Amino acid sequence: MKELRSFTPREVVSELDRYIVGQRDAKRSVAIALRNRWRRQQVLPELRDEIAPKNIIMIGPTGVGKTEVARRLAKMAQAPFIKVEASKFTEVGYVGRDVESIIRDLTELGISMVMEEQKQAVATKADELAEDRLLDALLPPAVPPSPPGPAPGTPIAAPAPGASHPEPTASTTSGETREKLRNMLRQGLLDDREVEIDLEDSGGGPTLSLVTPSGVEEMGMQFKDLLGGMLPQQKKRRRMKVSVARRNLAAEEATRLVDKDAARELAVQRVEQGAIVFIDEIDKVAVGSNARSGPDVSREGVQRDLLPIVEGSTVQTKHGAVRTDHILFIAAGAFHIAKPSDLIPELQGRFPIRVELASLTCEDFVRILTEPDNSLVRQYTALLLTEQIELDFREDGIRTIAELAARVNERSDDIGARRLHTLMEKLLEDISFEAPDLGRTKLVIDEAHVRKQLESLVEDEDLSRFIL
Repeated sequence: MKELRSFTPREVVSELDRYIVGQRDAKRSVAIALRNRWRRQQVLPELRDEIAPKNIIMIGPTGVGKTEVARRLAKMAQAPFIKVEASKFTEVGYVGRDVESIIRDLTELGISMVMEEQKQAVATKADELAEDRLLDALLPPAVPPSPPGPAPGTPIAAPAPGASHPEPTASTTSGETREKLRNMLRQGLLDDREVEIDLEDSGGGPTLSLVTPSGVEEMGMQFKDLLGGMLPQQKKRRRMKVSVARRNLAAEEATRLVDKDAARELAVQRVEQGAIVFIDEIDKVAVGSNARSGPDVSREGVQRDLLPIVEGSTVQTKHGAVRTDHILFIAAGAFHIAKPSDLIPELQGRFPIRVELASLTCEDFVRILTEPDNSLVRQYTALLLTEQIELDFREDGIRTIAELAARVNERSDDIGARRLHTLMEKLLEDISFEAPDLGRTKLVIDEAHVRKQLESLVEDEDLSRFIL
């Protein structure tokens, strides 16, 4: 398996701070979990398999950064990552998705990641092969006519001493022309010329809906997947510009150069040893101690189906068996109605680390709007700059947006930082609509402008409940 990147917990927290405001406890917990993965790879093999990941359950309202913490962690670790919602699954025997589809989808993601890495590794060779195929299309190789042979019985005379060399053949001239075209191709002089090339036909064939033990599930399988390499790959002739053709041919050659069996084996290993599964809305399948009928039975059934996956089991996928013993599971939920103790005891025990995320305050909103590398202020400024509209967000304007967001969250449902998206859209709605007609303009977003656009909407409690 590829060596895990050895970030220290402090480095992980520092990197998460670039995108997520606050939530120090959650950041520390996932940083330790990531470091423990690296530590596990350093211990002796006989003990390595005994060290299980310490799964985490995050408790906190929506919009405070639970999903973003897990997603950024997986990106740092370059690990296969999937986010699922517990409420979308059903107990075995009911129509719907079964929990084992989590691992199947995760394996597909792992395959895609490894294939992309392998393609990058052979990119240079693929470019060379694509270049040759493109030159063949631009200048088909000339086949010189065969000279008439001597009549039967005619003696072949030896060349006289000092005789001149023969004239260049057609193949020599074609080779020179090919090299000139190659140089022009590399300099980009042929990019706008059109060429006809043969590409593999990636069009979807007929799909099958297979009946699994847990119900009907769309597997998306094609007949060519089932028959493997028994059917020849179909080609389709297409006409396109040289620049586009080169990219397509390079991608096709890179796919052909990759050892798919080795990539599949590596991907399965990486999923087993380094993948992260984020299970959102885990509180939606929690059941109170007195509920034992109706839909609550199915919710408890989902928990019992999740249990073996989280504990460690083997899931059959079309790429082979995948063990889940060392996959890191991070669960999250608001737990407004249910409590973590409403989960079945066996599942509670598989999430030994519990972290509570705090609701966001006005000061947090100010930091969210300005500090992260992908802050909303930077995003909207960059978007409107494409229309030559320069937005100048003043400090008092940003603080006013944060205050209004905090006020609406207090009065209605607390949706955390997602409230900022709604307010920013309302604030810049007119500007976004009229931007193409305004020309080069500089607009100041200060407290007066924010209150003019949003104050009446926020003050009207009945209206803000439906719009904001």
